[in-house]
Amino acid sequence: MGGMMSLFTWNDDLCVGVAEIDNQHRKLVQLINGLHDHMLAGDAREIMGKVLDRVIEYTGFHFTTEERLMKAHGYPHAAAHLHEHEKLVATATDLQTRLNSGHALITAETMIFLKEWLYHHIMESDQLLGKYLNSKGVV
Repeated sequence: MGGMMSLFTWNDDLCVGVAEIDNQHRKLVQLINGLHDHMLAGDAREIMGKVLDRVIEYTGFHFTTEERLMKAHGYPHAAAHLHEHEKLVATATDLQTRLNSGHALITAETMIFLKEWLYHHIMESDQLLGKYLNSKGVV
């Protein structure tokens, strides 16, 4: 990644104890750091757009994984968790639309928002989900 500061450093506190979810979170952190690098480099909107598309696509894939596990194991807080997912998807899709139409750039504020959202979602909602899944024998 050259000499650039990563936006988001992975550490083991972020592990939720379910391998499938943890691996996907690691990948999401990588993708968000990649987007951040492009922003710092001042890359063209088209490049930023493609990288953002990849982040959104992977986020959707990841949310589907969590939702499948919640459903399969009867997770009691599924509705609230789903609502968090939906809010982020709506925000990210709105950004994507504005970026593609030339009305927005990906700024440092955007990156901080994404990082903070993912960090808090993992540390709060996903930790709860992980503990629940562990209690059902999912590791």
